[in-house]
Amino acid sequence: MVLPTRPQAQSLTVLDNRTGKVFEFPIENNSIEASHFKDLVEPGQDEPLRIYDPAFQNTAVAKSAICYIDGDKGILHYRGYPIEELAEKSTFLEVAYLLIYGELPTKPQADEWSHQIMRHTFLHFQVGQLMKNFNYDAHPMGMFISVMAGMSTFHAEANPSLTNTDLYLKNEKIRNQQIHRILGKAATIAASSYRHRIGREHNMPRNNLSYTENFLFMMDHLSEENYMPNPVLSKALDVLFILHADHELNCSTAAMRHISSSKVDPYCAVAGAAAALYGPLHGGACEAVLRMLEEIGSKENVPAFLEGVKKKERKLMGFGHRIYKNYDPRARIIKKTAYQVFEVVGSEPLIDIAIALEQAALSDPYFIERQLYPNVDFYSGLIYKAMGFPTDFFPVLFATPRVAGWLAHWNEAVVDEGGKIWRPRQIYTGHEKRSYIPSEYRKNNIQTAPPQISPFSKRSMVATWSSKL
Repeated sequence: MVLPTRPQAQSLTVLDNRTGKVFEFPIENNSIEASHFKDLVEPGQDEPLRIYDPAFQNTAVAKSAICYIDGDKGILHYRGYPIEELAEKSTFLEVAYLLIYGELPTKPQADEWSHQIMRHTFLHFQVGQLMKNFNYDAHPMGMFISVMAGMSTFHAEANPSLTNTDLYLKNEKIRNQQIHRILGKAATIAASSYRHRIGREHNMPRNNLSYTENFLFMMDHLSEENYMPNPVLSKALDVLFILHADHELNCSTAAMRHISSSKVDPYCAVAGAAAALYGPLHGGACEAVLRMLEEIGSKENVPAFLEGVKKKERKLMGFGHRIYKNYDPRARIIKKTAYQVFEVVGSEPLIDIAIALEQAALSDPYFIERQLYPNVDFYSGLIYKAMGFPTDFFPVLFATPRVAGWLAHWNEAVVDEGGKIWRPRQIYTGHEKRSYIPSEYRKNNIQTAPPQISPFSKRSMVATWSSKL
C-alpha cells in the first residue's frame, strides 16, 4: 500500500483497510460526492460501501441558492438577505418573489407580481363545493391538504405526461402560471377551511388588499360594511409569514423536492409537502408549546417543571433545533412582534410563564451545555392564540406562507437539467433467501419447512407432519 505523496489540498484521502486500496475524493462546497464510495467494494461482494445516515443528519441531497442557515451563529438568510432586515422592511409577497426568482422585485415587478397573485385568489365554484362537503369537525389541515391535491384536477396543463416530462423545464410561462395560482389560492383555501371549521359561509377574496389583509378579511368578515382588518395585526401576521416562508431542507421542503423529482404536478407536490408539515414534530410544534405552558400553569411552577425535564419526566417544547445550536433568529423577531399584538388584543396570560421559562432555562447550565435555545415555535403559538386562532389551525398558519418556500424549491429543482428522480438506498437487515412455507405448516409465527419428500411418499409424510403441528 502506498499513500498519495502529494494529495490535493481540497480532497479526502480514504484508506479501505479491507482491501488496502487508497482513494482520493475531491472536496467541493465543503462536501464530497457519496457516489465516490461506490468504488469501495469488499472482496467477494457485489454491493459497494453505503453511506448510512438515518434521518439525513449529515447528508446534503440538493444544491440550492435559496436559503442559508448557520446554526452555530444563529444566522438565517433568504437569498443573502438577513431575515431580520426582511422582517422589518419587506412584505410577505415581496419575500415570496425573492425566494422564487432570486432577487427583490423592482416597483413595476412588485406591482405585477402582486396583481397576478391576488387575481388568482378566487377558487373555482366546484372547489368551494368540495370544501363544503367535508365533515363539520374536519381538521383544517386535512382540508388544506385534500383541496390542494384536488386542485390538480382543475388544471390539466399543469400535469406533465411521460411524453412531455420537460414541460416545466422548457416553459417558464406555465411554471409561473402554477406559481401564481398556488400562492394565490393557498390563502383562500386556508381561510375557507377556518370558516368551515367554525360553521360560517366562506368569504370571497378582496384583491385590493395585501396578501395578509385579504387573508384576515376572508377569515373574520361577517356583515360589517367596509370591514378592514386591524393594520397592526395584519403587519404582525405578515412578519410571521415572512419568518415561516422558508427554512432550507426541513422535512416538508425535502418532501416537496422528493415528490417533485417524479415530475408530478406542483399541486400534488405541495399537498405532499403539507402532509409532511402536518406532523406534530414539524408544523404542530407551536401547539405543543401552548399545551406545555398551560400544563405549567404559573411562573412559580417553572423551576419544578425544569427539574422534571432534567429527570426526563417532562418534555421542554419550543427549545432546541436540529440545525440551530444558538438562539433561533426568528424567535427574537417573534418575541418583539408578540408585544405589538398584545397592545391591540390584550396580553396573553401564558406570555408571563413563557418569559419566566425562557429566562430560567437560559441561565441553567444543564440547558446551556446542551445548546437548548428558544426556536420559532416558542412564541408563535402565543401570538396565534392571542389573535383568536384555534390551536388546530396553527399548522395551516404555518403551511400557508411555507407554500412560497416550497414553490421556490420546486422552481429551482425542475429547471435543473441534471436532476434525477430521488431514490435513496437502504441497509438491508432482513432474512437471507427463504423458501415459501404453506400456511398449514406455520404455527406461532415460527415457520418450519416440511421435510423434502419424494412424490411416491408424499401422502404419508404430510400426514405425519400434520400430526406434529
